[in-house]
Amino acid sequence: MQYEDPSFSATLVAWQKEHGRHDLPWQNTRDAYLVWLSEIMLQQTQVSAVLGYYARFLERFPTLRALAEAPVEDVMAQWAGLGYYTRARNLHKCAQRVVAEYGGVFPSDPALLAELPGIGRSTAAAIAAFSAGRRAAIMDGNVKRVFARVFGIDSYPGERKTEEAMWARAEALAPSDGIEAYTQGLMDMGATLCTRSRPSCERCPMQARCVAFATGRTAELPVRKPKKATPEKAAHMLLLVDRGQVLLEQRQSTGIWGGLLSLPELAGHNAIARAADDDASAAPDAPADAAVAAAVRPFGAMESLERLLPLVHIFTHYKLHIHPLLVTLSSRAALAGEGRYLWLDAAALPDAALPAPIKKLLLELLGERAQARMF
Repeated sequence: MQYEDPSFSATLVAWQKEHGRHDLPWQNTRDAYLVWLSEIMLQQTQVSAVLGYYARFLERFPTLRALAEAPVEDVMAQWAGLGYYTRARNLHKCAQRVVAEYGGVFPSDPALLAELPGIGRSTAAAIAAFSAGRRAAIMDGNVKRVFARVFGIDSYPGERKTEEAMWARAEALAPSDGIEAYTQGLMDMGATLCTRSRPSCERCPMQARCVAFATGRTAELPVRKPKKATPEKAAHMLLLVDRGQVLLEQRQSTGIWGGLLSLPELAGHNAIARAADDDASAAPDAPADAAVAAAVRPFGAMESLERLLPLVHIFTHYKLHIHPLLVTLSSRAALAGEGRYLWLDAAALPDAALPAPIKKLLLELLGERAQARMF
């Protein structure tokens, strides 16, 4: 086999057993539920950010069946702030599928795991390896970085040809014995030694064979994705307060912040025009007071309007400028819209299923204005 190299896996397994991580809360178990939950949470998220969420999530949903039987709104509330909310919706769907199709027991076959919602090829391999000891290859960002440096891969890993070659290498290098330590070792090396910046080459077990180290290219590998300008958008949001409550809208299950509660928006997320002769961005025109009053009218009569300072939230694919419009009401209208809108007590905001920037905005406002009895 082209990429077969038993010494690579042997070196990695030996290093992991002596220097790797062994005390994370989802380690030292064959419980596929615990392993699966950790792998989904760790997708594009660092261990330090996951630890607290993992413990709280298991406290609320201690078993797969408990998760499958829970309302999706409860799942979203526990996930709020962790980001990439499609993961939470797929987590709930996956739990229901495993209960319905596999009697509540995850299959050990990586191919079957990969067919479940939210579980791709690499995550399926990790779950199978850690919960069942199955020989399967992972390929996440850590692995790509380790492979690119150790083997001197000087093309962008996101290119199809390069990625296919990396998968072939990963399959060939995966050992028949010790797959758990090997898989964990790849993750540990990428997270603690072969980091994106300032890698600890002096402690790396692969230093003697690392092409990037030998050629002084650790800062250049893996090859970065060609940069594109980050699109910018703006959204004007209604922050309606009345009698100690805030008006919230249940967002659609798909799209940005899908399934979460948020502030009602005027015309959604709109692209910001960039000036042709410089890098300055032109924010969209602020809505006139009359337009705000018209948007507020379904919820009540506007008494006062305050345009708060904007805040910025960065998604993976664009930057959002949030312009909050703080509105107090002189009278409240009856809500319509099949439960799409609700008034929530200010005291309930810390536990509500809100996007992180919206929750931060509301809690900061709550703290600043509590003495003025606005809430």
